[in-house]
Amino acid sequence: MYAITGITGKVGGALARNLLADGLPVRAVLRDATKAVEWKAKSCDVALAEMDDAASLASAFKGADGVFILPPSEFDPEPGFPEARRLIDAVSAALVEARPARAVCLSTIGADAPHENLLTQRTLLEQALGGIGLPVTFLRPGWFIENAQWDVPAARDEGVLRSFLQPANKAFPMVATQDVGCTAAALLRENWSGTRVVELEGPARVSPNDIARAFAAALEHAVSVEIVPRETWETIFRAQGTRNPLPRIRMLDGFNEGWIEFHDQVLSSVKGTTTLESVIAGLVESRVTAAA
Repeated sequence: MYAITGITGKVGGALARNLLADGLPVRAVLRDATKAVEWKAKSCDVALAEMDDAASLASAFKGADGVFILPPSEFDPEPGFPEARRLIDAVSAALVEARPARAVCLSTIGADAPHENLLTQRTLLEQALGGIGLPVTFLRPGWFIENAQWDVPAARDEGVLRSFLQPANKAFPMVATQDVGCTAAALLRENWSGTRVVELEGPARVSPNDIARAFAAALEHAVSVEIVPRETWETIFRAQGTRNPLPRIRMLDGFNEGWIEFHDQVLSSVKGTTTLESVIAGLVESRVTAAA
């Protein structure tokens, strides 16, 4: 039995569907009982648990051959990341109590970054779970291509991609959530001892210019890149309701300045197969379908 947290999201859903397609038993770990119907219909076992409740998580993880940990991210964290620390404490205690055979934890590129930033939440997670005495794999994917869903309206209506990643011709490690889920499914079925790190990116690195070209192809009209000046970021993020924008700003700095990167650039990272163009086309199509 494989216990999957975050199963209602893109990564967890892709992971679960991959396991189910191979006839493997899946336990859907859900916070909301109303979402259980879909997974019961797929012959999944269902366990209800909150990610900050060690007791319910331990019950959900009991007897599992493998557990997938997808901790929710806090995009506007308080100083010191208290929200992440509460979740980490609960997940750690649950794994120690349940003692599943192995765990795969969704971490991120930048979990080993030298400066504090929004991704430090995953640094703390790796530090905690690396010391619980279970076989744990930290899956570190690059920037999710699906983050471009927020750019669909401007690309469609204005022909503009406003990019915080810069310069426009710099290629960044990105990956599709489908590849993350499929890779996690493969890792869960492996045997290993101790802790290990697996870095994952797509078949090619992606620049803002590449994203604009993919939007242009999907929308059938020109899309240009507009770089968002760094000196405007804090004002923009605060206007969006962010109370503590510094971690997000420093994360973007890390990508742009190169100190958020895989440890040997591109040499040892696992490569997914899903292309930028297919993801962007899917995002555009989803927006059209939703609008209809």
